Amino acid sequence: MALNKNVEAILNNQINKEFWSAYFYLSMSNYLNANGMPGFANWMHVQFQEEISHALKMQYFVNERGGRVILEPITEVPSEWDGVLNIYEETLKHEETVTGLINECVNVAMDARDHATVNFLQWFVDEQVEEEATVGEIIDQLKMFNCQGQGLYMMDKEFKARVFVDATKA
Repeated sequence: MALNKNVEAILNNQINKEFWSAYFYLSMSNYLNANGMPGFANWMHVQFQEEISHALKMQYFVNERGGRVILEPITEVPSEWDGVLNIYEETLKHEETVTGLINECVNVAMDARDHATVNFLQWFVDEQVEEEATVGEIIDQLKMFNCQGQGLYMMDKEFKARVFVDATKA
């Protein structure tokens, strides 16, 4: 069954949004690195890698279904924030936006009665629940010690150990 044109269009939009998200997190990583927080920078760099893998997973799906991926220019991403708490608050807002975008992809696939795409997108729906919960926990921890002192140092050290595991391959 060929990919419905509306489904193809919304997946193309999402692929481009995933690449923008990757740049967004890479920018955050560079900001954190420049501000002496290499562990937090590493955490965001892993986010960058995850977003790239999400875009590629969608690209492979569109291609497999006989669709065509059209890449658009990546618009400018922010490069300045008001510290680590602001970064994670912006991350949560962004992930909530992505959740809405993924849900809209599901809605379009459902309207097209494209069960294969609905099934494919369930992985992304589940991923977004996890992303929002994880970032929410980080925000709670940062607020617990007011983003300073030993707590900040401990989180930075912990985040330095985070490694990219391509969950899209599981």
